[in-house]
Amino acid sequence: MPYDVQNTEEKWQRLWEQHQSSAAQEDSSKPKYYVLSMFPYPSGRIHMGHVRNYTLGDVVARLKRAQGFGVLHPMGWDAFGLPAENAARERKIHPAKWTHENIATMRGELKRMGLSIDWTREFATCDATYYKHQQKLILDFYKLGLAYRGEAMVNWDPADETVLANEQVIEGRGWRSGVLVEKRKLSQWFFKITAYAEDLLQSLKTLNRWPEKVRLMQENWIGKSEGAKILFRIIGTAAPHANSDSPPLEGGARGGVGRDALKTQPFTPDGHRQTPPLYPLPQGEG
Repeated sequence: MPYDVQNTEEKWQRLWEQHQSSAAQEDSSKPKYYVLSMFPYPSGRIHMGHVRNYTLGDVVARLKRAQGFGVLHPMGWDAFGLPAENAARERKIHPAKWTHENIATMRGELKRMGLSIDWTREFATCDATYYKHQQKLILDFYKLGLAYRGEAMVNWDPADETVLANEQVIEGRGWRSGVLVEKRKLSQWFFKITAYAEDLLQSLKTLNRWPEKVRLMQENWIGKSEGAKILFRIIGTAAPHANSDSPPLEGGARGGVGRDALKTQPFTPDGHRQTPPLYPLPQGEG
């Protein structure tokens, strides 16, 4: 007898939803287990990467329930971002309408997969009930001096009109748009994670079940650097030094000054202020 996939699946999924079979019980005496797969970006349709990712998370959630745990397995939507705004503009609709329509479509597709997700706890990062807590955290960081504004060189995607992390630049192109990425110096907000760099790095060592490449990526994001602040005396000028925040010098005997360190200095010729060459120091100097 052939299996009637559509009718059978719809029947049981409807019953699961009515009885909230996958909802976590807050007053449960069972040991607790939290399963969180990365929230999807609501681009419009799920693809096979989504199917793989959320199937793996669901297997873990079902296994832990079978082992007697009270499992919390929620779902959310990573819904903010300029790509969503740009896509909405192209379609001449409001970004909120575009985003929520995509969420509705993808929610239906994920539900039809039969995933044991606690949909009663669903949220999107564009919900005011969510991001108000993010805003409070940032204000707290600012009051404590842990959030500050400064200039920095960034990876600029001219198509999506947004800044990209180094990991989002693939062979010089934006991971989403595919266009060539530009280097720009922009005013940015920073979190002062350097104040906690050593604690973060030491804590990473305790995550012995993390893949090594992921731990290395985290180390690079933390970005702890050891070096020295040095002064370069400029003969014949009033400028006391070329750069007080030069990069660390390896070995102590030889160093170099990059273009960004020199391009704003008064001794640099006008024609080289924006795109100056690299000026190495002769060995033994500096």
